[in-house]
Amino acid sequence: MLKALVAAALVALVAADGIPDFVVPGNCAKVANQDNFDLRRYAGRWYQVQIMDNAYQPYTRCIHSNYDYSDSDYGFKVTTAGFSPNNEYLRLQGKIYPTKDFPAAHMLIDFPTVFAAPYEVIETDYDSYACVYSCIDTDKYKSEFGFVFSRTPQNSGPAIDRCASVFRRNGVDFSLFNVVPHTAECVYRA
Repeated sequence: MLKALVAAALVALVAADGIPDFVVPGNCAKVANQDNFDLRRYAGRWYQVQIMDNAYQPYTRCIHSNYDYSDSDYGFKVTTAGFSPNNEYLRLQGKIYPTKDFPAAHMLIDFPTVFAAPYEVIETDYDSYACVYSCIDTDKYKSEFGFVFSRTPQNSGPAIDRCASVFRRNGVDFSLFNVVPHTAECVYRA
């Protein structure tokens, strides 16, 4: 049901405005999700260190998120922030949570300015890296996003190397990922 609603939204978007840049021909990769995913261990601060371009994220550098786990909501209240191309510090708040239709590592992104989308943790060690995939497809088109998360913005090489291997193994083109700059001017307030 959820996938049908999201696919309908994607089709409506394409019909209304033409095809956005992030909608490309093809189908989503059939990625494996993290076995025995532990929501509590995943909570905390994550830094996006490499991503596929994402029109729904208004920031391009210093991107970081705080995942606040809630037992009562069975998911996360998430605050993501960073700097826009115009050097404006921006912050978005929303929820990411599992649904009854999928395993815990296959969650739903629920932010006010974004249509519902999957959030699939392909692999994480909880302490240093997480490889996350989000993709919606219709008959012949896909809207695909990928994220390499690190627990620190510095020394993220091991996270990038590990996720590059994980994405390639799962059929995701890692050459589409771009480095997220994390410099001395970054402010981490999410």
